[in-house]
Amino acid sequence: MARTNEFRDKKVIGALLARIAENKRSLPSPCRIMEVCGTHTMTVHRYGLQSMLEKAGIEMVSGPGCPVCITPGEVHEAAIRLVTENENVILATFGDMTRVPTHLGSLQNAVPAKGSAVKIVYSPEESLDLARQKRNKEIIFFGVGFETTIPSIAVMAKAAAGEELSNYSILSALWLIPPPLRAILESGEVKLSGFLYPGHVSAIIGQEPYAFVAREFGFPGVIAGFEPGDILLGIISILDQIREGRPRVANEYTRVVRPEGNPVAQALMREVLEPKDACWRGLGVIPGSGLKFKAEYSAYDAEVKHDLRITARGIDLPGCRCGEVLRGILPPSRCPLFAKKCTPESPCGPCMVSFEGACLVHYKYRGPKS
Repeated sequence: MARTNEFRDKKVIGALLARIAENKRSLPSPCRIMEVCGTHTMTVHRYGLQSMLEKAGIEMVSGPGCPVCITPGEVHEAAIRLVTENENVILATFGDMTRVPTHLGSLQNAVPAKGSAVKIVYSPEESLDLARQKRNKEIIFFGVGFETTIPSIAVMAKAAAGEELSNYSILSALWLIPPPLRAILESGEVKLSGFLYPGHVSAIIGQEPYAFVAREFGFPGVIAGFEPGDILLGIISILDQIREGRPRVANEYTRVVRPEGNPVAQALMREVLEPKDACWRGLGVIPGSGLKFKAEYSAYDAEVKHDLRITARGIDLPGCRCGEVLRGILPPSRCPLFAKKCTPESPCGPCMVSFEGACLVHYKYRGPKS
């Protein structure tokens, strides 16, 4: 197993970039590669790969890889209503979820009803511990995530059912990565040359869920890790697939990702959850792209338990263009609000809130004038 510092070594990075530039010369332009994962976006910009790759003829495009960002405003607003319109409710969630602006404001600025509160947690387990400790309160965990996080959230519902915790439920915003890739390809809005598939999601689902991209669309892709060398090896793989005319799902993250993924985590997800059509910010309703609790776990589904009516509207705040950023058709710097009205201190959309949001990453690592 290679050591992490080898994936950051300047000589190694220089050699990989030289190989990318040489391979690109024999291929048509433009060459646009979408990093689906927000952590990939962070690596690309944190280590200055964006400008280096541009010199080599490669344009990196950010996609819908931030679960906080793609969760539509109406779901965030449902969370706000739960804690502002109901007494003795503790809404537990991750920190960046509290700062997402909506038409109702944000959870951070919401005024809870009597006896209610918003509680930042750092893991789903903390929300379940709250329910055990505070039996006189209704604990609602606002859980968001892709396949990486989903198994741990499913475990919470299963544990709550086993313990018969009647004061616990989960408002879920659980998203599956492969379906939006189909939506992006079918829309044809942005001309792409390949996908960088997320390493941590792939550690759960394996390679097969991406196979349709190559099989149906003739489109190359590669599972990549999160070090600079990982990204560059992934790009080399995509260029090789283009040159050979043999698109496939390559795996350049074999030190973590097995072809079959994690069967135990997959079985847990199938046991507790089932697919549903879900609305993504910027992409609209995508068939089979979300997960909901199965009927036997409905007592722990906040939508069912609290009779929520979450209607997909897909309407962002005025001027916010996060939806276009998430589809890969608008670089953050081309949004008129970027670094002007919209900053990390005063965000106008979730892409400037989440640590994996493309706008925040651009602002942090490329500067306000990026």
